[in-house]
Amino acid sequence: MLNNTKRLAVAPMMDWTDRQCRTFHRSLTKQAVLYSEMVTTGALIHGDVPRHLDFDEVQHPVVLQLGGSEPQDLATSAKLAQQWGYDEVDLNCGCPSERVQRGSFGACLMAEPDLVADCVKAMVDAVDMPITVKHRIGLNEMNVQDNQADYQFTLDFICKVAQAGASQVTIHARNAILKGLSPKENRTVPPLRYEIAKQLRLDAQKHFPDLNVLLNGGLENNGDIARYWNDFDGFMIGRAAYHTPGIMLDWDEMLSTEGQAFGHFFGVDQWNRITEELIVQCTRWLKHCEATQQVFHMAAITRHILGLAHGKGGSKQWRRKLSDYRLLGAVKTEQDIRAFFEDANRELRMYVEHDDQDRL
Repeated sequence: MLNNTKRLAVAPMMDWTDRQCRTFHRSLTKQAVLYSEMVTTGALIHGDVPRHLDFDEVQHPVVLQLGGSEPQDLATSAKLAQQWGYDEVDLNCGCPSERVQRGSFGACLMAEPDLVADCVKAMVDAVDMPITVKHRIGLNEMNVQDNQADYQFTLDFICKVAQAGASQVTIHARNAILKGLSPKENRTVPPLRYEIAKQLRLDAQKHFPDLNVLLNGGLENNGDIARYWNDFDGFMIGRAAYHTPGIMLDWDEMLSTEGQAFGHFFGVDQWNRITEELIVQCTRWLKHCEATQQVFHMAAITRHILGLAHGKGGSKQWRRKLSDYRLLGAVKTEQDIRAFFEDANRELRMYVEHDDQDRL
């Protein structure tokens, strides 16, 4: 069960935050909360449950994000999440894609706060684990900054899901434009409104003091997190965490120092530790594939770690090796896994400099 201290979390991202990605992220931070990709209720009720829900125990604390709008289906899916050992369930009310809208879930659910409240209550009644909601700051052309009715709409949405039993909401501080913008444009075109998200937290907690409110959207680095540290109960970071995962190496210390400590030197010793954990992860996956008669391909893991060498000398050559399907396809044994990473690491300038120093 998760506690109520400040939270740093990696956002749920389709096609990215799968089980291999989350295990890699856990090698960088022990305390951050990791979220699954969004899984629809239909995929769980009618599909391959182990494929969607199986995960490595090292990932705790880990949250299953669900997509759906039918209370009983969500209750059934939440029960499955509890059976499979997830720590928490999150309901997606923030995804603006038209494909998701056609399924009647995601950001369009904000227009039906009573239905969302029913969904939350159904899950709260079904399981003994926290239920949370991720949503946008508003819909379409709503102006929560200058229009009191629009602001009240979003505050009412938050209060209704809290009344239904949600322990946390995560506010993506941009409107969701349901028509005319792609999902990518929805992450950049609508303006960020952090100050409004801050005010929503203050007003919601007047009625629900135990409700945790996290900020999401546009957070690019640890400095951004530290800047708003005292304004929210936590932060959810998506693409910045995925593309520059090295920022997560500071998160445990940020949590223990109230956001003050970040920006440490990421050198050879830290890199060696992470490499060893990656070798262990790849070896476990190799053995799992052998035991289940699946085809092992290390790209399932290496595709998620390409941003680790961001800003380091030799990173281009390192990434090239980690993306080379010919080299990856030749990895068949535990010895091959270690040799692959050791060879790739020799492309990094810090290793060349470290070896030169050792020879002096």
